[in-house]
Amino acid sequence: MDGGDMDCGSGLLLLITRAMRRLEPGQLLGVRSAEPSVVVDLPVWAELVGHDVDAQVSETPDGPWWFAVRKAGSAAASATTFSQGERTPVGRRLWAYTNFDCNLACAYCCAESSPRAAARRLEPDVARDVFAEFRSLGGRELLLTGGEPFMHPELGELVDAAAGLERTILTNAMIFGRGRRRELLESLDRSVTMQVSLDSATPDLHDRQRAAGSWARALDGIGLASTLGFRVRVAATLYEEDAAGVAALHRRLDAEGIARDDRLIRPVAREGFADTGVHVSIDTLEPEPTITADGAWWHPVAVTNSHMRIADAPLPLTEVFGVVRDTLAVQDAAARSGREVFRCA
Repeated sequence: MDGGDMDCGSGLLLLITRAMRRLEPGQLLGVRSAEPSVVVDLPVWAELVGHDVDAQVSETPDGPWWFAVRKAGSAAASATTFSQGERTPVGRRLWAYTNFDCNLACAYCCAESSPRAAARRLEPDVARDVFAEFRSLGGRELLLTGGEPFMHPELGELVDAAAGLERTILTNAMIFGRGRRRELLESLDRSVTMQVSLDSATPDLHDRQRAAGSWARALDGIGLASTLGFRVRVAATLYEEDAAGVAALHRRLDAEGIARDDRLIRPVAREGFADTGVHVSIDTLEPEPTITADGAWWHPVAVTNSHMRIADAPLPLTEVFGVVRDTLAVQDAAARSGREVFRCA
C-alpha cells in the first residue's frame, strides 16, 4: 500500500490496520511512504501492537521509504508447544459434563472438581433428550467430561444415549481398572474414544500438578484401554511453554503407541482452581457449547465463570446454539481478530 505523504497520526495507521486485517499472521505488508516522520513512528507503533518491521529501504536518501511489516502472530504460532486448532462450526460439537466429583483435585482444574465437590450429575433422561436434539440438528461429535466420568454410576447409560455420535470420554484413567468400573469399560463400544490426561514423560510434573502416584496409574490406564481395543488420545496440560518437556512426552507416547494425531498439549486456563494461566472470555475464546446439570456454557474451560453462562438449563439445545451464533455474528462483524481456539480435544 502507498501511504503518500500521510504521517502516522493523519490516517496512515488506519490504512495499515485495515490492510492488516486481510492478512494471516506472519504475512508481510509492503508500505510505501514519502513522510520522513514515518521512519521513526512506524517501528514504534509496530512494536506497541506486536507487529514487526522486517525491513526498511529508501528509494533515495530523502525518501520515499519502503517498509515490510510482518503481521503479529507468526513467531508465537510457529514456536509454541501448545496444540493449535481451528474454529469448529457451531452445532457440530457438544461438550457434556457428566459430573463434577473426581478422585483427584488437580491444581489447575477449571471445573473445581475434587473428591469433595458436589457430584452435580447429568441425569440420563436429560442426556437422552439433549443428545437426541443434538443429532436432529446435525450434531456429530460429543465429548463427555467431568469431574471424572467413571465416577458417574450411570455413565454407561449416558454413553448409550449418545449412540450414533462420535463419542469421546475424557478421563484420568485411574479408576476403571477393577470391579464395576472395569466391567463398564469392557462393555463400552469400541467406537468410543478414551482421552486420557498425562502431563509429562516422567512422574515429576504430572504428580506435582495432579497427585502423587497419579502418573503411574494413568499410564497403566492408557495401556489397559489400548489393550482392550479403544482408541486412546492423550492430553497434557501445562502452565507454561516447555519444549524439552513436550519433546520428552512425545517420545514416551511414541513408545506407548499413541498416534501423533491423538496427542494434545494445552495451556492452563485461568479459571476454576487456577489463579494463573490463559485469560479466557467470550470476546477472546472460540465457542465450544457445553452442557452441565446446571445449564449451558460458552466453553468447557469456563463452567465456573458466571459470565460465560449461556442458559440456566441444558435444554432446548436449539436456543443454546442460537445464542452462540448470534453472539458470534455481532463479534465477527466488529472484529475478526483476537479470539483464540482453546483446544480441549
